[in-house]
Amino acid sequence: MKPLKKLIEEYNNGAVYTAFDTETTGLSRHTERVIEIGAVKFSKEKVIAEYNVLIYPEKNMSPQVIRIHGISDEMLVGKPIFREIAPAFLDFITGTTLVAHNAQFDIGFINKELELAGMSGLKNARATIDTLYLSRRSFPEAGKHSLQFLADFLSIPSGTAHRATDDARVCMELFRKCIIRAELKPGQ
Repeated sequence: MKPLKKLIEEYNNGAVYTAFDTETTGLSRHTERVIEIGAVKFSKEKVIAEYNVLIYPEKNMSPQVIRIHGISDEMLVGKPIFREIAPAFLDFITGTTLVAHNAQFDIGFINKELELAGMSGLKNARATIDTLYLSRRSFPEAGKHSLQFLADFLSIPSGTAHRATDDARVCMELFRKCIIRAELKPGQ
C-alpha cells in the first residue's frame, strides 16, 4: 500500500476510488464462487456512481452461507454468470484505485473468477487500498476491525450487513474517516 502521506495527497487532489465488496458461496476462492459484487466509485467531493450485480455461481450454497448474506439459490436463478458481467465490472473500475476491507479476500475471488473466465487478473490489484490495514493504523483504539464493528464504532450507517453494495458504502466511509484521522494526527 502507498505511504499514508501520498494517499492523503492523492485524495485531496481529486483521485477517484472504487470501494467494492463481494459476497461468495463460501470462504475458499479455489472451491467457491462470487455471487454478488457491489461497488461505489467516489472522490473526496462526491459519490460518482454505484454498481451492483447478482451472479449465478453454477453451484448451490450451504444454508450456513445463506444465513450470513441472505442471498438464496432461488435469488440467483436466471442471473448472469461471472464471465458475462466481467466486462461491465472491469469497465466500472477502470481508471480508479480500488478500496476494499480485507482486500486480499475480495481481490483473490475476483482474480480467480477472471481466471476461470479465461481473462487476465486485475492489473491494479497490488495498488488496492485495504481499509482493514488502514483502520488498524488509524483507529488502534477500536480493538476490533471487522467492517461491521467499525461501522458501529465510527457511527457509519451500515445498511444491510453482508450485502455487497452496503458493505462497499461502509468501506468508502471508513476510508474517508481513516484519511481524516491521518490528517489530524500525522505520523500515526
